[in-house]
Amino acid sequence: MNIEQLKKIQTETLSKLDKYKAALMICAGTGCVSAGSFTLKDLLEKEIKKRNMENDILVVPTGCNGFCAQGPIMVIQPEGIFYQKVKPEDIPEIIDNLLEGKYVERLLYKDLKTKQAIPKMDDIRFFGKQQLIALRNKGIINPENIEDAIARGAYQALAKVLKTNKEDIIKEIIKSGIRGRGGGGFPTGVKWESALKAAEKKNEEPYVICNADEGDPGAFMDRSIVEADPHTVIEGMAIGALAVGAKEGFVYIRNEYPLALKRLEIAIKQAHEKGLLGKNILDSDFCFDIHIHRGAGAFVCGESSALMASMSGRAGEPRAKYVHNVEVGYRGKPTVLNNVETWANIPVIIDKGAKWFASIGSGDVSENPWNGSSGTKVFSLVGNIVNSGLVEVPMGITLREIIYDIGGGIPNGRKFKAIQTGGPSGGCIPADQLDLPVDFDSLTEAGSMMGSGGMIVMDDKTCMVDVAKYFISFLKDESCGKCTPCREGLISLFEILNRITKGEGKEGDIELMKEIAETMEVASLCALGQTAAYPVLSTIRYFRDEYEAHIKDKKCPAGVCKPLITYSVNDNCTGCTICARNCPVDAISGKVKEKHFINTDKCIKCNVCYEVCKFKAITVE
Repeated sequence: MNIEQLKKIQTETLSKLDKYKAALMICAGTGCVSAGSFTLKDLLEKEIKKRNMENDILVVPTGCNGFCAQGPIMVIQPEGIFYQKVKPEDIPEIIDNLLEGKYVERLLYKDLKTKQAIPKMDDIRFFGKQQLIALRNKGIINPENIEDAIARGAYQALAKVLKTNKEDIIKEIIKSGIRGRGGGGFPTGVKWESALKAAEKKNEEPYVICNADEGDPGAFMDRSIVEADPHTVIEGMAIGALAVGAKEGFVYIRNEYPLALKRLEIAIKQAHEKGLLGKNILDSDFCFDIHIHRGAGAFVCGESSALMASMSGRAGEPRAKYVHNVEVGYRGKPTVLNNVETWANIPVIIDKGAKWFASIGSGDVSENPWNGSSGTKVFSLVGNIVNSGLVEVPMGITLREIIYDIGGGIPNGRKFKAIQTGGPSGGCIPADQLDLPVDFDSLTEAGSMMGSGGMIVMDDKTCMVDVAKYFISFLKDESCGKCTPCREGLISLFEILNRITKGEGKEGDIELMKEIAETMEVASLCALGQTAAYPVLSTIRYFRDEYEAHIKDKKCPAGVCKPLITYSVNDNCTGCTICARNCPVDAISGKVKEKHFINTDKCIKCNVCYEVCKFKAITVE
């Protein structure tokens, strides 16, 4: 295939799509698939076939739409009608209303404040402040159809730079100011430049690698990008390979991502068939191929040198950072490693220009890519939040805008307490910092980090000591154990935190944990150990009073740590008996329409009584 043929495919595909009166875009990302969207797709196709309307209505399975809390999702184009929580029995009615130019009102999203139904997707607040670059094709293409991707501009950026010299491509990436979206925040163009120089100096062919080994609890950014638009990752890698002189690339992807893996395999095969991977790409001298390497689920393999060790068949353990991967990486050769989101941004930077990309975000990267945070960032927004899902927002947006304007605030009328950013090694940021800009430098100054983009929202019923214990427990199990500070430090921190949540905390425990954490930060071998104590340091920094309540008063203010809480019935009790009927150990007694009582000796503190009571009659203290 040559460039003219690529443009021809784009024109012909767009022309075919224009002939349809409507397109039913059914979300087929992992979240909606688990809720039955493949069944909905099959039913839609049967219903349309039954009515002999295959030439009028097109059914398109897409990647993740982002609004995961509302799935399964269907968007009717070109009007952009947004249907949520669609069920199989809704299908005939959806088609009937479509033919009549109407919509099914009960399936429309309703504004949380006004309770008014909102027909169009663009008018829903969840989508209002988002700006899509990496996710620009989410919900509008079939990720298993390369012609859909080409129709939306895929591989045009690659075609644009095929005759551009390596240095000029790299200069454009440096000017854009893009920093790695995988957690490190290192300027991408500077990394590419270093790899090119090392390859030329050593007279070796470098490698390019895509890190899709996303292991953070509650994170699904990279998975969703691959599921929605695998071709943008492939094209980004091809441009990177062209810039550094690589002929071979790899995608290291978690084996726990079967749908993303399947779509990536299909995309690579289709790119080969179209002459967009392999030898003489687009009739040029450029040859580049991509292979898939499946990871086994080790969190530490998200670290660059551990990832490359795993790819080489060795234990996934990091090495000292004075040996740089751009000089001695995979198979001992210069290697460029970027994550999925970083690669997905590259074609847009080439297509629209570095200046355009740099104009988005915060800071001034025109002179130095370290001076700001340009572009957008994809976040997975989960936890105690009304609208959980995947969002892409400009760098510099505030936490308040993400949590309240996009996320819809905290459910059940509870108060916001903290947000944990940056994955399990990230810090917890309190309510008085809600107006903090979300960028690399601001989050670091606040005691957290950008990380790969996980955001976990917590309400006022969250115990911050228990949160720290949870993340330290996760990291303790995921540490490779190669270096003493990380291995022993995490075990020690967990043991202390575990004692504190059991009411066995001692004076000096807080100071001891800070000392261990600070030692880990300066002495650990890799970024996992160096940042592993951030959950502890940030919760001590902002919620020290909770630690002191656990240690000195033997109380858990949030009512979470079981050894430190008791359940009782207050005067709000109406004697409805619902708590007694649901108690699994028969610890609640009392007559109908009379105040009940809890036998604290039998109570297992399962919280069922608190959850089922409609009168706020259960006190936890």
